[in-house]
Amino acid sequence: MTPAGGNRSDQKALDAAYDNVAAVPGSREWMARLRVDSAAFRVNLANRSYDIQWGSSAAHRWTLYPSGQTGAPCLIFIHGGYWQWNRPEDFACLAGGLLAHGWSVAMPAHTLAPTASLTRIVGELEGALDWLARHGGTYGLVGPHVVSGWSAGGTLAALLLDHPLITAGLCISGIYDLAPLQRTYLNAALNLSEQEIERFSPLRNDPSPKSLCIAFGTHELPVFGKDATALHALRASRQCPTTLLPVRQADHFRILDALRAPDGLLTRRLMETTASSTSP
Repeated sequence: MTPAGGNRSDQKALDAAYDNVAAVPGSREWMARLRVDSAAFRVNLANRSYDIQWGSSAAHRWTLYPSGQTGAPCLIFIHGGYWQWNRPEDFACLAGGLLAHGWSVAMPAHTLAPTASLTRIVGELEGALDWLARHGGTYGLVGPHVVSGWSAGGTLAALLLDHPLITAGLCISGIYDLAPLQRTYLNAALNLSEQEIERFSPLRNDPSPKSLCIAFGTHELPVFGKDATALHALRASRQCPTTLLPVRQADHFRILDALRAPDGLLTRRLMETTASSTSP
């Protein structure tokens, strides 16, 4: 997909600006290990977790890891993969850091592109949050609830911050202006419309007044730091409570280690919240 008025060299550069796998040596192996660790994690917590289908589609699923403690904060983590790859089960082991501190963790699934448009994906996750608001107490997930996500999931977390269930947010390595993606290889599956770009680009909309922490790795592709800084500036200009959190020496994948570890930077950032304010 060559940009209008451009050439193959321009297209290669634009694609490379968003190609995290190519930019990070060993990223495929890192993701493979994460999946193996997550499978083992799920086996170990089989008697303390729930896989729930909340809607009519097989993709309408929650994986719930309750802490067992009354009134425990709950992190809602949305997986990444440019809305077209991965499953929440692949990231299960990331729940371990917060579970060690008495938090609960909930991970929603959604239909992947190209089967689903971004409009449908956002709608499904809104429905998932509606369900959790009604039924979470049955599983001990009474909150407060912090929405988070990584990569494409970070974008979705920013879009879902205003949901009534959500108290605050933590976006990790998200993309906050979708317009450039329309001209990349990624759009073959996404097929983004102009309306979706305007509606689902956090940088093109009024920010939520709820507290948001925007994290990115200092060794990521430049666009991720640029978008994070721009979203922070937009929110600050509207006097919305916001923190910009560079994670030193982290690339697009290894930034998740800062959430997985009980003493990781992102875990500690969440642990600084309180049940009353829950402001990452």
